[in-house]
Amino acid sequence: MDALTSIGLSGNSITVEITEGLLLKESIKVKQRLLEFMNSGIEVSIDDFGTGFSALSYLKQFHIDYLKIDRSFIKDLELEGGGKALSEAIIVMAHKLGIKTIAEGVETEGQLNLLRSFGCDYVQGFLYLPAVPAVEFEQIIAR
Repeated sequence: MDALTSIGLSGNSITVEITEGLLLKESIKVKQRLLEFMNSGIEVSIDDFGTGFSALSYLKQFHIDYLKIDRSFIKDLELEGGGKALSEAIIVMAHKLGIKTIAEGVETEGQLNLLRSFGCDYVQGFLYLPAVPAVEFEQIIAR
């Protein structure tokens, strides 16, 4: 937190991404760090949600701000039997727990429209911008 303060940023300027596996370790250090983040206003996102051992009980135990729905659910979203049911279920469950959702790997308008219809809060993916080197990203942000 001191590093943020020294450059003039508040905690709510940062979102930390963690994996589901980190929550499963039941480490005192992990619990303390997550509590520090919460108390400092830093948001916490669980990355690639649904690909590991989904720690559903931990969603209630820890203050989690976002669930990032893994791209493996999104890539076949438009196909029959694709990730529709699971993606929608993750979004509904997250919202009932007061958690926002982010879909990773959105590449088509069709995927975007389905995710919007499910109530997904945010999306990221090549539909908006392909991966770029850090220098190019800095130039985009500067514009």
